[in-house]
Amino acid sequence: METMTLLSLSALIALLPAAILPYRGGGGRDAMFWMLLLVSIAGPLVLVIVAFAPGWRTGLAPALWVTVAATIGIYALVAAFAREGWRLAALLYPYLFILGLIATIWQGQTGRAMADHAPTQWIYWHIAFSLATYAVLTLAAVAGVCAFLQERALKAKKETIMTRTLPSLSSAEGLELTLLGLTAIILLLGLLTGMAVQYFESGVLLIVNHKTLFSLATLAIVVILLVARRTSGLRGRKAARLVLLAYLLLTIAYPGVKFVTDVLIA
Repeated sequence: METMTLLSLSALIALLPAAILPYRGGGGRDAMFWMLLLVSIAGPLVLVIVAFAPGWRTGLAPALWVTVAATIGIYALVAAFAREGWRLAALLYPYLFILGLIATIWQGQTGRAMADHAPTQWIYWHIAFSLATYAVLTLAAVAGVCAFLQERALKAKKETIMTRTLPSLSSAEGLELTLLGLTAIILLLGLLTGMAVQYFESGVLLIVNHKTLFSLATLAIVVILLVARRTSGLRGRKAARLVLLAYLLLTIAYPGVKFVTDVLIA
């Protein structure tokens, strides 16, 4: 079994305990929680370090694994500083496991060449902001789904095993709002650094393509949602749908584009 396949399987296994933990009941942010969180990030992080040791890789599988690692890293901060942020794990880890599984299946696909005319620092700043944007919006989308499920449970007056593991409705909506605000700021920085890279590469500040359009559409939806939340009190299911729409657009712009270029038309 080749090294990357073994590391991919190990990273997937490392995600499982943290995915199962929320359903054991009780616990909270105890020692077991933090230990399993460290295990869950260690697997993907080791894979990323090994995969990127020769240099930055642009393929679908490396992009997904570095996204998984970045998302868990930011989730750790949310869990540490937000009162019920740790409860996002019940939905977050199963989703990250699916991303890791997709990365494992298509890990043999080669990526495209990176821009070679732009200064390295601009490229890495753009990559960092892009990763952070997707990771934070992932958490915002998870919080939105939590709010949707809790609102539905309250209206039905029926608590389920799932809803008992999730943040309360008010906490989920608060997390969603905070994470969306961060998403807007980081996405704007990502677009600006992307424009800088594009300018150094081609002499043109902005080239309108599918990635740019989807990213701008994502920013527009996030800003509209933030304004609507403040002016009209938009929340619950309607807000969750808009967050998921923004997440879908950013998914198409980032891993979606990589899937098309590296898998479908490679």
